[in-house]
Amino acid sequence: MRRTISLLILFALVGSTYAQDSGQSDDQSRVGTTAATFLTLGAGAPGLSLGHAYTATATGADALFWNPGGAAIAHRSGQRSGLMFSNNEWIAGITYNTAGLTIPAGGSGVVGLSIASVDYGSMKVRTIARPEGTGETFSAADLSVGLTYAMPLTPNFYFGGTTKLVRQSIRDMRARTMAIDVGFVLLTDYFNGLKVAASIMNFGGKMTMRGINSEIQVDLDPQHDGSSESIPARIKMDAWDLPMSFKFGISLPVIKTDATELVILADANQTNDNNLNGDFGAQFKYMTRMLTFNARAGYKDAFIDNVDSHLSYGAGLDLQLSGVRFGFDYAYVPFDLLDSSQTMDFRIYF
Repeated sequence: MRRTISLLILFALVGSTYAQDSGQSDDQSRVGTTAATFLTLGAGAPGLSLGHAYTATATGADALFWNPGGAAIAHRSGQRSGLMFSNNEWIAGITYNTAGLTIPAGGSGVVGLSIASVDYGSMKVRTIARPEGTGETFSAADLSVGLTYAMPLTPNFYFGGTTKLVRQSIRDMRARTMAIDVGFVLLTDYFNGLKVAASIMNFGGKMTMRGINSEIQVDLDPQHDGSSESIPARIKMDAWDLPMSFKFGISLPVIKTDATELVILADANQTNDNNLNGDFGAQFKYMTRMLTFNARAGYKDAFIDNVDSHLSYGAGLDLQLSGVRFGFDYAYVPFDLLDSSQTMDFRIYF
C-alpha cells in the first residue's frame, strides 16, 4: 500500500508540474490557444451530469474517455466487458457522438477501443461580395480513435494507457496528430471505500492544418520578365497544442448500505490553456439484485469566471437480464446564453 500511494503521489506531482509549466503565465491568458478542444467536452451522460468530476469513478467503457486506469475495474455485477454509445445534442446544432468497447485480455488486463466524433453540420459558403451565400456549402468534423490497455498493478491499484489518433477537418483542410492518455485509480478500505485517482489526458503532438486552400502559385522574381508566375508554394500554417490536462480526483461514499449509496466527488483540473479549477458532483444510487437507479448532479469549472454553464443534472437506470446488464443514462446541462445540452446513453455489460 505504501508503494502504491508513493507512485500515485509521484504521478500527481509530475503531472501537475508539467500542466502548470505548459499552462498560462500569471500575466497572460492562454484561453483559446489549443486545437481539438472537443477532447475536453467529456463523453457519456454520467460524467457530464456529475460536472466532469468523474476521474475516480469512471469504469469500463466510460473510463476510456476520462481515466484509462478505470477501464480494468469491473462493473458491480462482475462484468469486465462493456459496450457504450452516447449521443450529445450539443449547442448550435452540433452533434457529439462517442462509443467505447472493453473486453478482457491477458488475464486481469482489459483492452478498449474508443471513438469520438463531432459533426458541425453543413454551412453556407459566404464571401464579402455574397454575404448571404454563394450557393455552395461546406462541412467541418472532428474525430478521435483510441486504443487502450488497462490492468491492476495490485488488487487495489489500477493503471491504464491510451494511444489515440486525433483529426480535425474543415472544408478542404485537414489536421491530425497522435496523443496519449495515462491514468491511475486507487481503491481503499478507508471511509466506506474512498477512491483516489489521477490522469494525464491529451499529451501529444501539435496540429497544423494542411490542404488545397493553403496551396498557392507565386512568382519568385517579379522584377524580371520571363520568370514563371506559376511556381507552386504552400502557406506556412501555425502549429497548435492539444488541450493537455492533468486531473486529480476523489470519490467518497458518505452513505453506504446494501441498497443505497450516496457518493460525493471532486476533481482538481489543470490544463495548458486555463487556470486550475475544480469540478464537483454527487450521485445517489439505489440498488437491488436486478435493478440500479442513479440520480446525479454536478458543478463544473468552479473558480473560473465568465463560464456560461456550471450546473448539470442527470439520471440513469440499469437492469440485469440473464447475466447481462443493460444501462440507460441521461444528462441535462443548462446554458445561460446558449441552448441547453442533452445527452443520452445506452450501455451493455457482459
